[in-house]
Amino acid sequence: MLSRQALIAAHDHYVDVAGRCSASQQWREWADLFTSDATYHEHVFGNFTGPDEIYAWIQPLMTSFPNIEMRSFPHEWCVFDEARGWSICWIQNRFDDPGDGKVYQAPNCTILHFDDDGKVTHEEDVYNPMTFAPVVTAFMEAYAAHHPAASENSQ
Repeated sequence: MLSRQALIAAHDHYVDVAGRCSASQQWREWADLFTSDATYHEHVFGNFTGPDEIYAWIQPLMTSFPNIEMRSFPHEWCVFDEARGWSICWIQNRFDDPGDGKVYQAPNCTILHFDDDGKVTHEEDVYNPMTFAPVVTAFMEAYAAHHPAASENSQ
């Protein structure tokens, strides 16, 4: 069982790695945070097991439009349950500024389970598609308005 400090450190490491991978658009290091038998439950895209399957899903997803423009995931709050080895966080999925100066983001609740070594054994992302879809649509419209040539090539 992880101490509270170790659980917070494991979570912070997860956030740091996600930030690096998002900036570089290379998601292998992030996928390798998961144990070989880890499960990832993503309500829209399905269920994935182990780092290789998780990587095979995340790498093309986050390097294609419009997701490639989503490189910031600010955490509004987190709750740490050291008895279970869980962190539960409210995260904003924020797109880069498309050129109009507005913030395009939608929240999700991420539930992470960690093992005694600080590796992720389970992740579940819970979000409301009725909230998320309009943000994606608005971002894509703003992006197209400010990057017409790039937007035509991305779709």
